[in-house]
Amino acid sequence: MDHQPKFFENLSGTGKAIGVLTSGGDAQGMNAAVRAVVRMGIYVKAKVYFVYEGYQGMVDGGDNIVEVSWESVSSILQVGGTVIGSARCKSFRTREGRLQAAYNLVQRGITNLCVIGGDGSLTGANLFREEWSGLLEELAQKGKIDEEAVKKYAYLNIVGMVGSIDNDFCGTDMTIGTDSALHRIIEVVDAIMTTAQSHQRTFVLEVMGRHCGYLALVSALACGADWVFIPEYPPEEGWEDSMCVKLSENRARKKRLNIIIVAEGAIDCHNKPITSEKVKDLVVQRLGFDTRVTILGHVQRGGTPSAFDRILASRMGVEAVLALLEGTPDTPACVVSLSGNQAVRLPLMECVQMTQEVQKAMDEGRFVEAVRLRGRSFENNLNTYKLLSHKKPDAELPKTNFNVAVLNVGAPAAGMNAAVRAAVRVGITEGHKMFAVIDGFEGFSRGKIKEISWGDVGGWTGQGGSILGTKRTLPAKYLEKIADQMRTNNINALMVIGGFEAYESCLQLHEARSRFEEFCVPICVLPATISNNVPGTDFSIGADTALNAIVETCDRIKQSASGTKRRVFIIETMGGYCGYLANMGALAAGADAAYIFEEQFDIRELQANVEHLTEKMKTSIQRGLVLRNENCNENYTTDFIYQLYSEEGKGVFDCRKNVLGHMQQGGAPSPFDRNFGTKISAKAMQWISKKLKETYRKGKVFANTDDSVCLLGMRRRNLVFQPVAELKNETDFVHRIPMEQWWLKLRPLMKILAKYKTSYDISDSGQLEHVAMHSPKEAETGAI
Repeated sequence: MDHQPKFFENLSGTGKAIGVLTSGGDAQGMNAAVRAVVRMGIYVKAKVYFVYEGYQGMVDGGDNIVEVSWESVSSILQVGGTVIGSARCKSFRTREGRLQAAYNLVQRGITNLCVIGGDGSLTGANLFREEWSGLLEELAQKGKIDEEAVKKYAYLNIVGMVGSIDNDFCGTDMTIGTDSALHRIIEVVDAIMTTAQSHQRTFVLEVMGRHCGYLALVSALACGADWVFIPEYPPEEGWEDSMCVKLSENRARKKRLNIIIVAEGAIDCHNKPITSEKVKDLVVQRLGFDTRVTILGHVQRGGTPSAFDRILASRMGVEAVLALLEGTPDTPACVVSLSGNQAVRLPLMECVQMTQEVQKAMDEGRFVEAVRLRGRSFENNLNTYKLLSHKKPDAELPKTNFNVAVLNVGAPAAGMNAAVRAAVRVGITEGHKMFAVIDGFEGFSRGKIKEISWGDVGGWTGQGGSILGTKRTLPAKYLEKIADQMRTNNINALMVIGGFEAYESCLQLHEARSRFEEFCVPICVLPATISNNVPGTDFSIGADTALNAIVETCDRIKQSASGTKRRVFIIETMGGYCGYLANMGALAAGADAAYIFEEQFDIRELQANVEHLTEKMKTSIQRGLVLRNENCNENYTTDFIYQLYSEEGKGVFDCRKNVLGHMQQGGAPSPFDRNFGTKISAKAMQWISKKLKETYRKGKVFANTDDSVCLLGMRRRNLVFQPVAELKNETDFVHRIPMEQWWLKLRPLMKILAKYKTSYDISDSGQLEHVAMHSPKEAETGAI
């Protein structure tokens, strides 16, 4: 299977012209996509044009279609919405309108279009492409263009990117803008929770999603809402009674607030709308609870894009230009999209047809089918929500007589508490007794362990840090005492949530099995660290929250520089020896350079960066941003780099430095970390249950194989359980990082977008895949 690696340096855009437009409803991150398309286009020597106001601008022509330069897209990365405007366009729906649009494009030699919008905009683009040659012939007949032009511009290439906050497009795990919309919703829910708690109120929140319940579902998962209404999964007959019973039960359990989330397109099983007002009236009439409605509306579309959306859009934008360069008359119009952690290309019409299938299934009342068609990520979310929100009565719960302990190890990371909550609740549902260990292995050795119930973890999803308490201490020095505690409390399985220390701890327990039988139990590690330096996983719980903190600070710092002009900031990030935060932070904040340990650099490189910034100061963009990982080089410290830049930049720019420090570890968890923590934790608990059943012999649990101590990680497109003993060979223990890290492949992206010459291996991209209909079984395997 070893192909020659493919490098993008061999692709040239000379002589090609690319038009970029945003159409349909706006979404945060569209600007990041526009910026990436423009810069990548210019980088490969193509001409790039803005088409202002969507298709309307294409039809109107004139000043609406303008060639742009590198600087045209400076400072738009952190801006929500779309700077090139978006409009609904009636005339493009007519053949006359499309004829005029074709004429305007041919005048400028544009035969490559990058369309950023929802399914409607993309369907329109595809029709335009199919009609293209006919439109040109018609223009030639009318004498508007000559035969030469018809030959020269014979075919139109189209690549789409999906920008939609609803995440309603099949074939892509996340559309541009979805993550940012979740940020807005969660900010509001967190704020409402404090006021609702003060007054013992019930809040009904209406979120966007006319045909798709993704935002409602994921925000309900992320805030632990009591009830959620979505169009794909209407409640059963008599839902009014069951909802009221649930709400009053929660009140009886001393829960002071209730949150109900309603998607604007929510319906009952007879396809009748369920409105937020209707839900409120129901609660007031039946239960007499003090109830308020909050309709979030356009707040969800606004605000700055999250780190995830900026990186997603930048990756998609670069991929879109590659797809256009490789396009031939025979390649169908495609969409660049994300599957797991992998950029993929899919045929545009297959995605659109599948998206329309969902709507059709809902209209015809085939709701189970609708959920399945939405894809495995949606189905997974729904199953996890159902598992965690409703506690069965004790009488209905199975009794396994197994005791499972949960603990946090290492430094705090946002999202740990969401993972603990999910573990406890899934464990109880599976019939186990759940125990919480306070203060990691050190607390364990001192017997700080207590049973924890369903209600104890209520409201934990939105809390930052670690409520159980966490310590970096490894178990090696307390093995005997820990074994004693395991025996005393009859612990049959362990779930360890934490960073590199958690992984190392479980390796130590695994190695100590020959001496202590107590450790011969199923053990699962969940990676949770802001550094994202745990082997066996692409993402760790907490890294997304830290990345958002870094990006937010960089935005503010860049803004402060806009007043003073000609200033370069040097910012130090955390991460130990792992450059993930510095590298991805640089990509998301639009930095000029990022120094990391994984890519050695010397004084020549520092000098080249200074010269690069000196050149940049001559343009209209008069500020620079440089990120440095805390341990990237022991001699080139942040101070050293700051002093070097200050000296070399004298008379051209001045310098400031900033060490971000522990603000990167704090803060409320981002929607991604809440959701990721909740889902992998629920999955890990189910794995533990399975292992307990398999290893239960003669009245006791005995597990001593390698595959009974696993780390659950996200790898490319799937969630996988990997024995820690096997991961040992993939680990650099001296620097506490995995030997191979996927994100290093994205490093050239940052350099390209900052105008550095670089080499970029694109062997992974370029194959057009097909939209796979997944089988129900597959929903279990992956997708966040």
